[in-house]
Amino acid sequence: MKLAFKIAVRFLKSNKGQTILIALGIAVGVSVQIFIGSLIQGLQKDLVDSTIGNSSQITITSDSNDSVISNYDEKVKTIKNTDNRIKNISVAADGPALTRSDKKDYSLLIRGLNIDSANDIYDINKRIYEGKKPKGNGEVLIGKVLKEELNADLNETIDVVTNSGKTKEIKIVGFFDLGVATINESWMITTLETAQNLFEFNDDITSIEMQVEEVFQADVIANKIKDTLGENIKITNWKAQNEELLSGLNGQSISSIMIQVFVIISVVLGIASVLAITVIQKSKQLGILKAMGIKDKTASLIFLFEGLLLGIIGAILGVALGLFISYMFTQFAVNPDGSPVVALYIDPIFIVISTFIAIAAAVIAALIPARRSSKLSPIEVIRNG
Repeated sequence: MKLAFKIAVRFLKSNKGQTILIALGIAVGVSVQIFIGSLIQGLQKDLVDSTIGNSSQITITSDSNDSVISNYDEKVKTIKNTDNRIKNISVAADGPALTRSDKKDYSLLIRGLNIDSANDIYDINKRIYEGKKPKGNGEVLIGKVLKEELNADLNETIDVVTNSGKTKEIKIVGFFDLGVATINESWMITTLETAQNLFEFNDDITSIEMQVEEVFQADVIANKIKDTLGENIKITNWKAQNEELLSGLNGQSISSIMIQVFVIISVVLGIASVLAITVIQKSKQLGILKAMGIKDKTASLIFLFEGLLLGIIGAILGVALGLFISYMFTQFAVNPDGSPVVALYIDPIFIVISTFIAIAAAVIAALIPARRSSKLSPIEVIRNG
C-alpha cells in the first residue's frame, strides 16, 4: 500500500498540468455545491425567520364551550417537561373589542400578555418605537397603523366596547410596529391582568403560545403535547397553517439537491475519463512495474490513491472557493439599505458532508481506471510499447 501511494504521488507530479486541471475541476464542482447549498439554506432560513421567527409556532387553545383554559400554570409546567425542544412559552388572554373614531368603528383584538415571556416570542421591547410597555391596569400598546387611523397620542385615553357589550376606558402608553400591517391595525397589547379584567376571564387564559428549537419538527412536538394534555384542547402549529410556504421550501430543497447531484456526476465523469487516459499514458511504466513483480492489486491502488489525493486537494480548494463566492455574493447582492438580499448562512455540517462527498466521488471515479490498470498484461504492454 505504501508503494502504491508513492507511485501515485509520482504519477501526479510527473504531469502537473493535468493534475492541476483535475483538481480545479473538482474545486469548481465543490464550490458550486457549497454556494448553491448555502444560498438555498440562507434563503430558507430568512423565509422561516421572517414568517414565523417572531410569532407563535405552536398554539394551544381551549376546545370547550367557554373557550378558556383554567389552571394554566400546571399546564405550562407539563408542556415544558414534555419536550426539551420547546424554548419559549407564554400565555395570553385575548378578546375582541370595538373602538370608535370620527364615527367609524374599528375592530380590535385585545391581547393580554405576560410581557416579559411574550417578548421572547414577539420581541415586543424592540418593536416599541414610541412610549413604553404597559405595566399598570388599563394600559395598552397599539399598532402603528391603528395609531394613524385613530390619530392617537401618547397617554391618550380611549373607550373600547368588549364582546359582552360593556364600555371600558383604556390608556395608550406606547406604539409598536410588528412588521405586519394586519397586526399593526388590529392588535392592542396589554398586561394579562388587564385583559382578564376587561373580558371577565377571572384567572383563566385563552391560549398558550410557544416556539421550538427545531421549527420543522413543530407538528411532531405538537402531537406529543396533545397526547400529554389529553382532551378539551386544540393545538395548531405553523406547518399546518403555512402549507404553501412549506411547499415552496421543499421545492427549493429538491432543486438544490438535483443541482448538486448533477454537479457530482459531472465531476465523477470528468475524473474517470482523465484517469482512464492516464492509464493509457502510463501503461508502459505499469507494464515495467508488473514485470518487476508488482501485483495487480497494487496497480489498482495506484489509481485509487490518485483519485483520493485529487479529491482531497480539489475539496479543500472547492470549500475555500465556495465560501469566497458566497461571501462576495452577499457583498454585491444587497438591498437599498445595504443589507444582503440573502444573508450568508454557513452550515459546518453541510460543508463537511460536501467535502466527504467530493472525496468519495473522486475515489469512485478512480475505480474504472484502477480496474483497467489491474488487467494490463505486462508482456503485451512492453511488446506494443
